[in-house]
Amino acid sequence: MLTISKRGQAMPPSPIRKLVPYAEAAKKKGTKVYHLNIGQPDIETPKAMLDAVRHADFKVLEYSHSAGNESYRRKLVEYYHKVGITVNHNQIIVTTGGSEAILFGFMACLDPGDEVIIPEPFYANYNGFAVSAGVIVKPITSHIDNGFALPPIEEFEKAITPKTKAIVVCNPNNPTGYLYSREEMEVLKQIIQKHNLFLFADEAYREFCYAGEHFSAMQLEGVDNHVVLMDTISKRYSACGARIGAFVTRNQELLDAAMKFAQARLSPPGFAQIAAEAAIDLPDNYFDATKAEYQKRRDVLVSRLNAMPGVFCPNPGGAFYAMAKLPIDDADRFCQWLLESFSYEGQTVMLAPATGFYGTPGLGKQEVRLAYVLNAEAINAAMDVLEKALEAYPGKLA
Repeated sequence: MLTISKRGQAMPPSPIRKLVPYAEAAKKKGTKVYHLNIGQPDIETPKAMLDAVRHADFKVLEYSHSAGNESYRRKLVEYYHKVGITVNHNQIIVTTGGSEAILFGFMACLDPGDEVIIPEPFYANYNGFAVSAGVIVKPITSHIDNGFALPPIEEFEKAITPKTKAIVVCNPNNPTGYLYSREEMEVLKQIIQKHNLFLFADEAYREFCYAGEHFSAMQLEGVDNHVVLMDTISKRYSACGARIGAFVTRNQELLDAAMKFAQARLSPPGFAQIAAEAAIDLPDNYFDATKAEYQKRRDVLVSRLNAMPGVFCPNPGGAFYAMAKLPIDDADRFCQWLLESFSYEGQTVMLAPATGFYGTPGLGKQEVRLAYVLNAEAINAAMDVLEKALEAYPGKLA
């Protein structure tokens, strides 16, 4: 009898996308669905990026270098220099989205059965990449009560075993929006030095910080061989479909190992590298308007949520996500009910249940993630729907 692999069986479904069939069914019934479930920005992709692709002039769409076009990597050096990160173009491997950068990191740094510590709630696809690489995720819990700050150093110490090889941190954080301070990053530095661990830093939302300056893991001193930056243009330039990311480290042995994985997949996307290279020449103030727009949306969302009876939402310091605690019995059931059984004035809202962002079973049952990727007017309308839904939900907690 043919069977699929244990790896295939263990691969988790996306908590962000698993409710899509219910959303599609709701739309077929004529219900308008406000999508706050996924981090797909509605900000327009910069015209200069699209024009660069439209005006590209070549007769053969060739493979690029496995590390990515040298011209783009040299441009990235300029970009990183502007944000306080010093690297050279040979310390950058262009990847197929930030996803491939994460996978390269897991595959090049950890063996099957090795462990990686990740503060939870965390980006759900870390689980999928870990399963792909045969790596075991050891979650340590951060809490909504203090806005999901970095857990104390003692919690990391308790989780470390002889099989622990790395820590992953997403800064600013998806799904919580928490912005880790320089002091918190220095705590992580102490841990990786003491226990000789890699630090994987996912900095996809670097440009969107509202409560202080971003401090990169690449700015930590004395740990060059430990730190791996996993980056992407997806959110930065509203170019999720381009699938262009970067794997960046000053560790030459690790770069050599990652390059073998890069060679095995031949090269990153060609047209998208042209678009990404053009993005580096956008004006220095390009992000000002985008950041201000997201901050406005955040303020609307958080104030509306905290005005609802029984709801608590900490104010996120970055990215474009918020986690909220709702007076409900089960977030998965509630999010499905919203799409399957509820509408208000012909509208409903799609949220991401937080259970899929926790590695510890049973956590997140009263929490949801909301992506404030719609304009303020749409967010207000979605919050009207959510407020009515919480009044009507059969599993509402007193």
